[in-house]
Amino acid sequence: MNVQAKPPAPPDAAETDSITARMAAAHVFPEPGTRHVRRFEQLRAVLRNDAMRQNGASLSPTEKEDPTLASIFFLHGDEHRRRRGAIIGFFTPKAIATRHMPIITETADRLIADFRNKGRARLDDMSFMLTSTVVAEIVGLTETPLRPMMRRIEMANGTPDVWRGGIRKLLAPLKSRLFGMAFFIRDVKPAIAARRKQRREDVISRLLDEGRSDIEILVECTTFGLAGMGTTREFVVVAALHLFENEDLRRRFLEGGDAEQMEILKEILRLEPQASMIYRTAAERVEGVLPETIEKGERLSLGIRAANIDEEAVGPNPEKIDPDRARKMKNNGAWMSFGDGAHFCPGWQVALTETRILLDRLFRVPGVRLTRYPDMEWTPPMLQSYQFVNAVIECDRA
Repeated sequence: MNVQAKPPAPPDAAETDSITARMAAAHVFPEPGTRHVRRFEQLRAVLRNDAMRQNGASLSPTEKEDPTLASIFFLHGDEHRRRRGAIIGFFTPKAIATRHMPIITETADRLIADFRNKGRARLDDMSFMLTSTVVAEIVGLTETPLRPMMRRIEMANGTPDVWRGGIRKLLAPLKSRLFGMAFFIRDVKPAIAARRKQRREDVISRLLDEGRSDIEILVECTTFGLAGMGTTREFVVVAALHLFENEDLRRRFLEGGDAEQMEILKEILRLEPQASMIYRTAAERVEGVLPETIEKGERLSLGIRAANIDEEAVGPNPEKIDPDRARKMKNNGAWMSFGDGAHFCPGWQVALTETRILLDRLFRVPGVRLTRYPDMEWTPPMLQSYQFVNAVIECDRA
């Protein structure tokens, strides 16, 4: 299988199978003034402690006067459980099999057919279309064209201008509000109107049943639109790069059943987590979680990447991909890639299913090859995630 040469490897590349490790080493640092946690068991204990509050991303603050207008990411306690409980049913294995699988397979088949007809495509664009289509169906954002809508969601969140310097950074808040208003008027309002007339099996319909306001629905649409689209989009590309470069891993992926393919993807994600660093703040004095007491108001930086290669937790050769690792260590293989505790990623099985289905089809295409190694970028320091753009693939035309 043809693979275009990738950029020069770091001196210690032989010690890790991670594609993003070098970039992470240059960009991932705990914020000044935080206590840094790197060990797997300690990090998990922090995430599972109810006194530790979610914070750190450049969205809403944790505490708002009206919690109904806050992203679910920043809620805790009863309000968080209520909001999460309203949507968790859309991400269960049963929901994936009965509701989401048809749109996932239909979209993947369409993308692969188009790729075979043209003989050339951008893998990052294919992954964008798959993940965007699926999240739009789950949420209920289906009344307006997909690509411009997803652009509005991204810009409403302030990326990428919020982390650039100069005039772009100064104008980022205004630009974010304008795109947020456009997203609300052009995408969310039509979706709400359609579901007021006729309910469907999606998040917006469920929120309407609960009597949620249009603004509350906007908050949820923005939250799940970003979470469901961005992270999976990047993982599809990085997982494909591993399969392009590792013939044995690719063969095992194609010969394995659904469960084995999932284990391979989770092991890749262990070395390529989308969130490299997350943060928690203590709402009260906490003892027994870390070796030293966590004082009220103290902020912790949690190194997801470091925890995922903690040899005591993940076993020998933690920097190497081993599809049998989770079985050997009697773990489900998620490690810290999807978080833990109350804020454990609800959509993790949907994300892995999308990735598995698209890559299984892609690597069965005759003559599939990577002809341009993608450019790797890093997202805002507060998010500390990777992005891949311009990953060009080609195949024998049908």
